[in-house]
Amino acid sequence: MNARKKISAAALALFLAGAAFAKNARFDGSQYSISLDYNESVLPGDPVFVRMRFENIKARKKDFSPAAKAELKIEEKTIGTSAFYSIGGKRSPYEFLTGLPISSWAKAGDYTIAVTYSPGDGGEKAFSLPLQVKEKEFESGVITLTQKMSNISKNTSPEKVAQSKKLNDIINSINPDGVYALKRFILPVKSTRRTTAYAERVIYKYPGGKESTTTHAGIDFGVPTGTEIIAPAAGKVLLAENRISTGWTIIVEHLPGLYSMYYHMSQLKVKEGQLVQQGDLLGLSGATGFATGPHLHWEIRLNSVIVNPDYFIENDWHLGETQGEKR
Repeated sequence: MNARKKISAAALALFLAGAAFAKNARFDGSQYSISLDYNESVLPGDPVFVRMRFENIKARKKDFSPAAKAELKIEEKTIGTSAFYSIGGKRSPYEFLTGLPISSWAKAGDYTIAVTYSPGDGGEKAFSLPLQVKEKEFESGVITLTQKMSNISKNTSPEKVAQSKKLNDIINSINPDGVYALKRFILPVKSTRRTTAYAERVIYKYPGGKESTTTHAGIDFGVPTGTEIIAPAAGKVLLAENRISTGWTIIVEHLPGLYSMYYHMSQLKVKEGQLVQQGDLLGLSGATGFATGPHLHWEIRLNSVIVNPDYFIENDWHLGETQGEKR
């Protein structure tokens, strides 16, 4: 898919003026330098991660406490904002990452990532990174609902409303300390059989003849009940319960604002609050909740927006290992 792009910077004087820079630039100044990596070309539904490092710092460390945010823009209109968070730890305290989701409905064209930061002296500085969103055509399909599924879709009970609120409260939250995974994901199941694709435009056919159209939020893997589901990356389990709409469900936090979700399971093997490592058993697949048959629904949200799970498997989205390790 899309390879990462490294940006080293060109003169800090221009950088402080907030000008847009060419790719492969490096920002050097009298008090510090800044280097960036980001994926400059994406498809609709892909995330964009920007990794920023402050280097060659000459200011007193106690006075140097940078903070930054990134805004996704098209034609000067801001369509998304995300704060940078620290990923370097004590070994590299001035290394930061942030992610911006691109909707599967995003139009192809030229976008801008506007980065605003403060080195800790009260002043604010800015620069822009060019981003291209390419064309992509998504699959389409038809799903005939059972009466049980139709009943679930029409259910407006207080219990279902409360469950929806709990889930949304989780995926709409951003914990700046929730840094667990900084490498490629792996698939949550060994099977490669997919029954519904990410962002597939689906027509639901209800008993009685009515139809509705929706966009599929994740990837459905057609696997038998009891298939092992593993964690694709390290994280913290924030939800593990039975829900009316999605059956036995798990949500794992991987990074601030980045969550993976697992629906329709038959058994859970983890509890809320538990830390998991890549490859750990989460549970077993099933057909609970809104399901036509046994399968795993795997979904990823970034800043509450549904993004393509395959991107995290096929790309060095994390932009290399943390500074000091082999890249």
